[in-house]
Amino acid sequence: MDSNHKAFDLTASFARIDGYLAASSGNYEEVSELPDRDRLTYANGFYAMCSAVFIDIRDSSGLPSKYKRPALAKLYRAFISEAVAILNSHQKAREINIVGDCVWAVFNTPYKADIGRVFDKIAQLRSMIKVLDYKLKKAAYDDGISIGIGASYGRALMIKAGYNGSGLSDVIYMGDVVNHAAKLASKGNTSGWYAEPIYLGNLFAENLTDDDATLVTKDWQSDCYTANVVNVAMEDWYQQNCT
Repeated sequence: MDSNHKAFDLTASFARIDGYLAASSGNYEEVSELPDRDRLTYANGFYAMCSAVFIDIRDSSGLPSKYKRPALAKLYRAFISEAVAILNSHQKAREINIVGDCVWAVFNTPYKADIGRVFDKIAQLRSMIKVLDYKLKKAAYDDGISIGIGASYGRALMIKAGYNGSGLSDVIYMGDVVNHAAKLASKGNTSGWYAEPIYLGNLFAENLTDDDATLVTKDWQSDCYTANVVNVAMEDWYQQNCT
């Protein structure tokens, strides 16, 4: 949200708090899939099953000590640009957000085929990172880039939140599905011990097609699934141009 100045009125503020807390619980609907943003008001919300995907850079806190700011800006721009491009290419992507070095998205996935297409996007993300890592090292980023990807399927509450009347608002997705995907991403490519780059929640993995299910492995210790899938066309390009 881009800031715009508006004087604070404590009386109006306290009245708004009362209004939000007094809102009817019946205004929060259970729906088959997440609706368009324009159906949201400051008094309603929608529950739906959906999928969330997070991708973030491993050990990003150490990057400022390795690269000067212009170099770091280029790295982040390249990573964020292409992660957003891939996630946005899913026809049922509902929301895409950038938070620091993390890109995350929420998808309408009422059918198994929709979850399968999210898995396809995860494979593209993994392949894109392989190419980016190669290009970074060619451009004198000695350590390249390492990422973790997490995906989860579950119930989320979609609400509009912000400063009513100011034009400052955003859509918020609340629920375990979003938090779980973020936690799973934090496991990917964890330094200090062997870890796959992709971690999937149980419900997400169990709703994959039979063919895709052969590409994931149960991690009993973490109670989830792992994978190291790539996109075939992108992998072919990588093998021809980056090895």
